[in-house]
Amino acid sequence: MNVTVEDVKRDPEGVLHRVLDGETLVVTADDQPVAEIRPVERIRRPRPFGLAAGTFVVPDNFDDPLPEDVLQDFE
Repeated sequence: MNVTVEDVKRDPEGVLHRVLDGETLVVTADDQPVAEIRPVERIRRPRPFGLAAGTFVVPDNFDDPLPEDVLQDFE
């Protein structure tokens, strides 16, 4: 789909929403294409197991109940 530079200037948020919805837009000036705006392809890779192994130690009391004063801070 084509949009003009003027369209982008007038409604940049609307243009961005169209791209976020998956649309690829060709920006034109004087009926000539000058730019393409498209969604970024995101490649999701699983994080490797043990990525932070050895960088910190989990204390023995990690699963103990929190102190009352700390719990009150969350209320």
